[in-house]
Order: sequence, then structure tokens, then C-alpha cells
Amino acid sequence: MEGQALRAALIDAAQRLSAAGVASPEVDARLIAAHFHGVGQLDLHGRTDVPEGFWEAVERRERREPLQHILGTAPFGPLDLAVGPGVFIPRPETEVLADWGVRQLALMNAPRVVDLCTGSGALALYIAAACPAAEVAGVDKQAVALDYARRNAAGTGVDMLQGDVTDPDTLRQWHGTVDLVVTNPPYVPETLDLDPEVYADPPEAVFAGPSGMDIITDMVELIHRLLRPGAAVGIEHDDSTSDEVQAVLSQHGGFEQISVLRDLTGRARFVTASKLSD
Repeated sequence: MEGQALRAALIDAAQRLSAAGVASPEVDARLIAAHFHGVGQLDLHGRTDVPEGFWEAVERRERREPLQHILGTAPFGPLDLAVGPGVFIPRPETEVLADWGVRQLALMNAPRVVDLCTGSGALALYIAAACPAAEVAGVDKQAVALDYARRNAAGTGVDMLQGDVTDPDTLRQWHGTVDLVVTNPPYVPETLDLDPEVYADPPEAVFAGPSGMDIITDMVELIHRLLRPGAAVGIEHDDSTSDEVQAVLSQHGGFEQISVLRDLTGRARFVTASKLSD
């Protein structure tokens, strides 16, 4: 059990974070303490002292700065990814898309995978870790995000490339050869009523016009060009736009088996499809 001083600090911090509207105040307080002690959350047992930096971090979280920015990392499946201002913080629900992608590759020998709008590199690196034989590339337009992606990809063999996903000629050398495309693109409709933490992400990685569909609509042609016949794509989207994403793929004319993939709460959060075979 934590010592009296640390227990009291955690209670006080959780109360402050709760009053500030933080959704998981007790967990955040413990994660901050564990981080500054240099241990896992479960290893706080037996600690008595309040670590240096704890209260400064609590104050930052109290101002609704994302916890991941304060700690400098974000968990994504088995990975701990470096994140900070200028790169999108990966969310747990995207792990559903990552797992789906891994299942698509189960029987393939040395498949090619492209993660469009890779951000921190989350999807690309998750799939590469689960499928070591895969050749994986991540693509992002933003230089700051790409810096984080390359830092996270160091030593993995995953290529992180700068490119515009709305340009059909991007990654031209891979056109027609890719076995799987995954993407968590900007998809949130422009609005001013979201949690403060959302606005800490770079807006170009979050918002996509009034409907949230601007980037998805514009990237479909590149997806089609990248995929080999019969290969699959999985797209994350806003929980209000499943029908619109399905319609964009259907109207393109180059996709079949257009299906809904749900997150762990049962919400339609992904659309999957296959490129029409020749």
C-alpha cells in the first residue's frame, strides 16, 4: 500500500482533477505519480513519498492538458508511442481497426501494408509488431507528426513517408501492389463543443470540414490505386458518418464487400471493403 503522504496526495489530486472535469481523475493521478516515480501504476505499492514533478503535472492536467502530453507517451496495444503537441494522440478504439488489419494478413506471406494519415505511426507500428514479415509504410503530410512517427519507428523497419493522402499519385511506386490499407484520417465534423483535450490535437489531424467527410472522400481514389485486386481497406470514421463512408466507397465503383466494423461499445466506427478483382 502507498505511504500516507502519497495516498493523501493521490486523493487530493483526484479531487482537483474531478472538479476540473477530467473523466478519469483517480486513474490519471495514479499514472502521473507512477510516471514520476519511474514505475508502473501497480508498482506504487510501498511508495511513501510524493515524487518531484507530481504537483506541477497535476496542475497541467487540471488545465485539461492531455495526460499523454504531460507523460510524453501514449499506450496503443503493446506499444508506448512518443507523442506531444503537433501529433494526434492515438485512442484505444483504433486498436479495433489494428486488430482487424492483423487478421487480414494472417495467411499472407510478406504482405505490403500502408497506413494513411499515420500520425504517431500507431496503426503501422501495431501491425508491423504483430506481422514481422510485412513490409509496412506510414504516410503523413504534416512534418511534426512525421517526426514523431519516425522516432517511434526507429529500429522497426517501418518506413514513414511524407505525402498527401488526397493526391492520387502519392506512393506511386506502390500502386497496385498493396495487400492492406488502414487509415485513421481526420474525420470529426467542425464543432466547438468537444472536450478540451480534443482541441489539443492538431486541428488538421482531427477535423475534416462541416460533415467530417472531406478527407475520406478525397482519399478514396488513392486507396483504390494502392490496393492490388481483392485487397482490403479499413477506414476509421466519426460515429455519425458510417452511411456516408459506405456511400463514398460504393459510388467510386471500384470496391466490393463494403461492411461495417463496430468498436467495443457496439458503435459503427469503421468501414471495411475490398478492391474489385479484375
